[in-house]
Amino acid sequence: MEKPHVPKELHDPIASRLGYLLRRASATMMADLGEALGAVGLRPVEGTILILVGANPGCIQSELGRALGIKRANMVPLIAGLTAQNYLEKSPVDGRSFALSLTPRGEEARARVDGIMDAHEAGFARLLADVDQQQLRAALSLIASGRD
Repeated sequence: MEKPHVPKELHDPIASRLGYLLRRASATMMADLGEALGAVGLRPVEGTILILVGANPGCIQSELGRALGIKRANMVPLIAGLTAQNYLEKSPVDGRSFALSLTPRGEEARARVDGIMDAHEAGFARLLADVDQQQLRAALSLIASGRD
């Protein structure tokens, strides 16, 4: 008779590598944020778009895509979805571009998203109470910018 497999804790030689830890931390934070924003029917990327448009009324889709690192083909359905839900409105700028702004419903959603994101960040910041937050943010920004 064959013995049943007993799960064991694996030795993880990459557990202390910076890239691995950053990816795991990011995945954990994004999953938590996704769950929190799910309460208002939005995904993190949609909430982020509302915040950026709210801070930059009249911006165009390509500017948002550049700021978020999202390709045009992926931005189109995001903007269309937020427009269809009456969060965003488009105004013609030239033959091909449209200025984006928040509708009253979009402004209301943006305010809720801001509150959710602030609470989310505060919760994780408490885990890092003994870490110099400015130094950590500066280091992560340096990494995110591609080692410039």
